[in-house]
Amino acid sequence: MHSDIDIAQSAQLKPITAVAATLGLEEHELEPYGHYKAKVTPAAWERVKDQPDGRLILVTAINPTPAGEGKTTITVGLGQALARLGKKVAIALREPSLGPSFGVKGGAAGGGYSQVVPMEDINLHFTGDIHAVTTAHNLLAALVDNHLQQGNVLGLDPRRITWKRVLDMNDRALRHIVVGLGGKSQGVPREDGFDISVASEVMAILCLSGSLTELKERLARIVVGYTYTGQVVTAGDLKAAGAMALLLKDALKPNLVQTLEHVPAFVHGGPFANIAHGCNSIMATRLGLKLADYLVTEAGFGADLGAEKFFDIKCRVAGLKPRAVVIVATVRALKLHGGVSKAELGRENLAALEAGFANLEKQVENVRSFGVPTVVAINRFPTDTEQELDLTAKLCAGLGVPFALSEVWERGGAGGLELAEKVIQAAKQTAKLSFVYQENQSPKEKIAAIAHKIYGAARVEYTAEAERDLEAIHSLGLDHLLVCMAKTQYSLSDNPALLGRPSGFTLTVRQVRLSAGAGFLVPITGQIMTMPGLPKHPAALDMDIDEKGHIKGLF
Repeated sequence: MHSDIDIAQSAQLKPITAVAATLGLEEHELEPYGHYKAKVTPAAWERVKDQPDGRLILVTAINPTPAGEGKTTITVGLGQALARLGKKVAIALREPSLGPSFGVKGGAAGGGYSQVVPMEDINLHFTGDIHAVTTAHNLLAALVDNHLQQGNVLGLDPRRITWKRVLDMNDRALRHIVVGLGGKSQGVPREDGFDISVASEVMAILCLSGSLTELKERLARIVVGYTYTGQVVTAGDLKAAGAMALLLKDALKPNLVQTLEHVPAFVHGGPFANIAHGCNSIMATRLGLKLADYLVTEAGFGADLGAEKFFDIKCRVAGLKPRAVVIVATVRALKLHGGVSKAELGRENLAALEAGFANLEKQVENVRSFGVPTVVAINRFPTDTEQELDLTAKLCAGLGVPFALSEVWERGGAGGLELAEKVIQAAKQTAKLSFVYQENQSPKEKIAAIAHKIYGAARVEYTAEAERDLEAIHSLGLDHLLVCMAKTQYSLSDNPALLGRPSGFTLTVRQVRLSAGAGFLVPITGQIMTMPGLPKHPAALDMDIDEKGHIKGLF
């Protein structure tokens, strides 16, 4: 069996101008980055913005497991299958972060014969968007420390600076640092730390902005800390928004690439779903909807995280109206949720499958609560037995949800035709989008709504630090902001060890971060880290490049 990178490197790609032409994009509306990737200019949006929207299809999943679910692979494969059925289609994905690429995952461009290409470029630097986010974020951090050094006319309290630095790499040693050491000329000593770049509020702002003007307005609202008298200090107060926007002007433009079957793919923006809002950019989604009859997009991790934020944040901000949702699962992952160890996944175990199905059942309930038609896609593995697949189909029928097997990893679009047909039928139904909470509710009411309705928590508790954070947010008159939960992706709860469908648990909120520019609050639950660490054997150790420039090890 060929590896993902072998398949990608053997593919015959079309010039990006030819791919763009299938959507009606004109050559002068592209800014090429080589032969096979390009930025789409604002001129394209201005030309098509008044056209009717196509059908928006969201792909989400159960809570992820070490067995893998293949959500991105299904997204790509579904797009290819819809194209095989004669539909004008595009897909929209997030950009991979270097942190997980070199840490655990080894790449995030799909898999097998359902990938976006050029795979190596997309996984490694791409068009530089994440680097632009990193630089803009750290420019603001540098201006904060320079303000302290140069007289601190705003009275910024060094003990209450909330704006950390960022790096697009998993590096636990940078979570807590001290800056400004070395004497008076080296700055003001204070505690600081790093988050991963894709958790930056700048990344969220980039993905939620609909124009350069909106981008600057949102950047100016970023809160970097508090004065000695408790007043907020913003990026606007530091006059940083213009320079930050300058660094982001090209990053704001959607990226266009292609799948292995030449379906146009917008890959733009990369916020994580466990510590950010987990969706690609509004600009890419809106553009794709104007250019295609079907736009297939994904939201990160399970439906309790990515899909909830897609609906409650992205759809609310952008006015999007999804027509159908695909929930991805595998027999292997369901058995893991049912208590089987990874070493035993190759053995048939109907009891574990049925027990683990509870996780899928809850995610189906979650998606249906938003009022959007739902289809379950089982990403088929060679070890799945007919009895296991029959049981999965029977259990799905019991929920009244359409079910389709997917073989898009092995067969590309041809392996997703059944799924595509069922998605087309689902998208013909009436979708009445509703939200988990209302904007006029208090932060605690919004958090409770998500915890109880989506996670299934019995209680929500707040640490003393979280209570102080909420008091400060209330005093600033910002209770109306949306909520972007930071929670482990591995469980419906805030404890990654609680698999399946846990109940009776308490969700603990440790702190609540203010992301005023993005327009949401970030409750930090459990032991979630905004700067991940590398595993014992990072994926980077298996990567290499030969003298001819051929890369290996990216899956």
